[in-house]
Amino acid sequence: MNARLNLPPDAASAGMPSREATQAKLDRRAQVAARHRLSQPYGIAERFEERVQQCAQSVCLHDGQQQLTYAQVNARVNQAAHALRALGVQRGDVVALCLENRPAFFHAWLALAKLGAVASFLNTNVSGKPLQHALAATGATRVIVGEECLSLFDAALPLPPLWLWPDPENPAPESLRARCAVDIQALCAGQATTNPPAAWRSGLVAGDPAVYIFTSGTTGLPKAAIISHARWLITGDVMQVTMDIGPQDCFYTFLPLYHGAASLSAGATAIAAGASLALRRKFSRRDFWSDVRRYRVTVCQYVGEICRFLLSVPAQADDHRHGLRKMVGAGLSPEVWEQWVQRFGPMDIFEGWGSTEANTNTLNVDNRVGSCGRVPFWEKTNLRIVRYDPHTQQHVRGPDGYLQLCDTDEPGEAIGMIVDLPDVAAGRFEGYTSAQATEAKILRNVFRQGDAWWSSGDLLRCDRDGYCWFVDRIGDTFRWKSENVSTAEVTDLLGEYPGLDAITVYGVKVPGQEGRAGMAALVLAPGETFDPQAFYRLTAERLPRYAAPLFLRLSPRADMTGNYKLRKVDLQRQGWDVTQTRDPLYVRDDAARAYVPLSDEAVTRALGP
Repeated sequence: MNARLNLPPDAASAGMPSREATQAKLDRRAQVAARHRLSQPYGIAERFEERVQQCAQSVCLHDGQQQLTYAQVNARVNQAAHALRALGVQRGDVVALCLENRPAFFHAWLALAKLGAVASFLNTNVSGKPLQHALAATGATRVIVGEECLSLFDAALPLPPLWLWPDPENPAPESLRARCAVDIQALCAGQATTNPPAAWRSGLVAGDPAVYIFTSGTTGLPKAAIISHARWLITGDVMQVTMDIGPQDCFYTFLPLYHGAASLSAGATAIAAGASLALRRKFSRRDFWSDVRRYRVTVCQYVGEICRFLLSVPAQADDHRHGLRKMVGAGLSPEVWEQWVQRFGPMDIFEGWGSTEANTNTLNVDNRVGSCGRVPFWEKTNLRIVRYDPHTQQHVRGPDGYLQLCDTDEPGEAIGMIVDLPDVAAGRFEGYTSAQATEAKILRNVFRQGDAWWSSGDLLRCDRDGYCWFVDRIGDTFRWKSENVSTAEVTDLLGEYPGLDAITVYGVKVPGQEGRAGMAALVLAPGETFDPQAFYRLTAERLPRYAAPLFLRLSPRADMTGNYKLRKVDLQRQGWDVTQTRDPLYVRDDAARAYVPLSDEAVTRALGP
């Protein structure tokens, strides 16, 4: 399957930039990244203090009615650093942070950076054994916990000492507050506002861990990715030059800071440029555009589902009245992309592909609708796309035993050659806190004996103009009726169903059948009703029969990770078993040209002879 709106190479517009023009943009990114060395004593603390000197009176953080300048944020960061030092935190210690998107997150995080400690960002939606796993995976010896997150910490679990950061907006019962050993904010009040001595982090170099960020957890227990000071600095510098960000810009930050999209892409870039961040604890489709106008937001970090949600709001007369001009993120389908700019006006959209821990990535610097980036010249990148058989779930190897490169427009796994050169930061795979998890992501002897490549687990394809297109996650692509089906493409092609709020597509097992049948969980906007005939017509118009979902599930809400990525694990496990859910279930009926309520007889008819 190829996405319906992905233009074939021979239909490329006459205005497409040359390979050389695109490469010139990518070369500027590479030049900026090459400035940083693993051995340099310049890290996050030095970057922030440098920016404070240059932009002291510029706004750093917007939070509700509050505005904090770089100087004010630095003063509070310094108080926190002195307080944490008094509590015994030193260079190399791991301290977990569990706070929502508010200034306190930056105060605590940057304070730890000034001490040379490692901050482990905890998911503010996780509790119980998953939370215990996260603490164990990083070896955190203390937890700075926001009052808004105290209920996540079960007193029955063995936990490191909890240090409270109060939250007047979300007061917790005294019984929960009593679990905390100290009130950090109260301790900060009497501390010095001056920069702590650089000697407190003496010996720290950019190659050392700065932050542990957990993968989103769409499958299994999350892994803690290691982010070095160099990686954080490179991300900020590269994105600043790519998007031409300056002090006049403002990032809208509603994605959770505990994930890389906000703390790396937005946070590092804003600080690199002396720009500001408008913080919001949770995404709100109702308040999105009023916030954009209120804070004069110019840049927004997105995930594709967010844009789909915003398009579901009825059109307004002032949809074009805003200052948002740049967006960066992933998962924006061609259909949603075109609807977005048509409704909200032209803007630069930097759709990308990569991950928190990736040692390679692509980024669409040409505003090419639907593409996640371009590789003008393969010798200029450590990215390769290799053949992968979704049916056998194995890489395809040639007669020589090595992996094979994909042809033009052939989907395959994206992999990144691991660069392991002295003092070179770019291209490294920094891995996870678990050595076993790190090794599991490395492919060896790929094109020659002794080489090593990072395995992304993602399927991409590249057209003859060098543009890359995301196909699917390995494991999400399934095989039905001897055909490979991409859940991402089915999602894109069915996403325009009227009244649809969210759609999740996945493969499910059917007894007596080979492969997996398609199933879709639909979430309708409030007040909308499901039309079984209309949805069938849409699938018949846009999909080959083998790719059309055999089963449907009407869910009251989308099951998402904290980073607004749809979670398929539980849906896939429950499948179309009526004992696993109370949600309405349907099965495709070609004779009726509709989806009909699920029954044994209806399933038998759907499967046919």
